[in-house]
Amino acid sequence: MPAAKPAKGTSKGFVITLRRSPIGTPQKHRRVLTGLGLRKIRQTVIRPDTAQVRGMIGKVGYLLEVQPQ
Repeated sequence: MPAAKPAKGTSKGFVITLRRSPIGTPQKHRRVLTGLGLRKIRQTVIRPDTAQVRGMIGKVGYLLEVQPQ
């Protein structure tokens, strides 16, 4: 049986780009960026739309640019 396709309009995930330097931010915020897989400015990653990822984005959102996938 083929896998179910998501309905149109639903978000499969996020495209997250690091826009500002984490220099001078709290150590916990830098660890969140590492957890998201972001190391360099202008680096982009794709992450699933989960509660954990949304919480991480909320914590360091001032450093990021987030777009739905």
